This record gives sequence, structure tokens and C-alpha cells, in this order.
Amino acid sequence: MYYEVHGDVSAPKAVCMGGWGTFCHGRISDAPRYLFENYQVLIYDYRGIRDSTEDYSQPASMKLFASDVTGLLDHLGWSNVHIVGMVGMGACIGQQIAYLRPDLARSLVMTGCWAWADPIMVDQLNTMVDVHEKMGWDEFQKLAASYSFNGDFYNANRDRLLGVNGTWPDLNGRLEAQRRLVQACTTYDARAELPLVQTPAVVVNAGRDCITTPRHTGLIAELMPNCQSVDWPEATHVFAGKDMRRKFDELLKGFLEAH
Repeated sequence: MYYEVHGDVSAPKAVCMGGWGTFCHGRISDAPRYLFENYQVLIYDYRGIRDSTEDYSQPASMKLFASDVTGLLDHLGWSNVHIVGMVGMGACIGQQIAYLRPDLARSLVMTGCWAWADPIMVDQLNTMVDVHEKMGWDEFQKLAASYSFNGDFYNANRDRLLGVNGTWPDLNGRLEAQRRLVQACTTYDARAELPLVQTPAVVVNAGRDCITTPRHTGLIAELMPNCQSVDWPEATHVFAGKDMRRKFDELLKGFLEAH
């Protein structure tokens, strides 16, 4: 596993995970500024992405991806860390860490996530990987970005969001890795496990997210006994733009300092 640790060694510990990609290799500007300015933060490449290798003998699952993180945290000697999962499966991995290894999870912050993949989500995610296979990474990137960002932001920043230096660059040329990420996402069902998780948590219900809708995120708060939910009617799957990023920083600050 490839990983990076940023921040003061004396600061509280946190791990930050995104969706189908990494904040490593000079991309921490995509992550929450508040977190990296106030915590010692672990970021890493998912298996099969960038500089982390893959073992294809094991079926892809959210528990498998969570075991990678728990193993890495044990390797570093970290425990009782804040877990920040954003824009997809990073938050689901966080749920599994809190369920399997509560000693590692001090708190859990979640956006763009789900407790189980219902049929419409399964169809959406499988279509994305099908587009990548049949039409190429460029068309997949265009599809995913147009579903994930606020329309005004997308229109104003289209040239920056698309292309080799744009969104989801870690999947360019990594079709099989994306298949495994999608398999972990579409087979995920933690409805029986989340009621047993005692970790303090917060989940954002993004009102304009057409992938992980408030129907998906709202169920998490219903199932987890110590999870509070925050309704952001204007939010999309990705929190982009200065105002939304500042709003998320404020949420992080208030929640993490309370725990």
C-alpha cells in the first residue's frame, strides 16, 4: 500500500478517504483544508490504484478495502482516529472500520455514501464502468463529472474538470481496478451491522445528489444509534466551489472538536 502522512505529529490523528481515487500525489488540495491544517492526516492509494498493488485472488468487498485501512493503521500504531469519508466508498469503508474495529474509530464523518446499494444505484455504478469499458475513460469521466457536480460549477469549470488532469484521473487506464471498486460498492449491505456501531458520526444529506441521494444517506442516520444527520438541500455529490468547501470545513471543525 502506498500512503502519505501530512501534518504535525503531535496533532490529533485522522484518516481521509474519497471515492474512486486518491488524495495522494499532490492532490491534497481536493481534500478539506481544515482537516489538513489541524490534524495529522493519513491518506493512501486504494488497492489497484496508482502505487498500491492488487491481489486478484480475493473477491472485492467493502470489508476487504476496510481491512487494508485497519492493517495500515495497525502498522502505523494509530488508534482512536477521526475517520473522514467523502464522495462515495470512503465513507462506507469508514462504516466498516467502526463496525469491525471500534478501537480505531474515534468519530466518523460521511458524505455521498449509503448503507446498502439499492437497484438504481447498482445500475448507475455498473453503467459507469460499462461506459469506461465500451466508450473509453474520457466518456466515463464526462458522465461521472456531469452527474457529480453542481451544474453551474460544471459549466464554469468544464475544461478543468475534464481531461487527464481533471476528475478521476486515477482510473485512467485502470479499468479492472474500477471494476473491483464498483463490485465492492454494488454488493455493499450494512443494514444489519450499522445498528451495532456506537461511534459518534455525522452524515450529510445532499439534496441535489442524484447518485447517493438523501434516501441513501438518510437511512444511515436511522440505523446508526449515535449518528446525526445534516440536511444540505443545495449540495451535490461533490462539494465544489469556495462556499461549499468552506461550509464543509465548518462542519468538520464543529463536529471533530466536539469529539
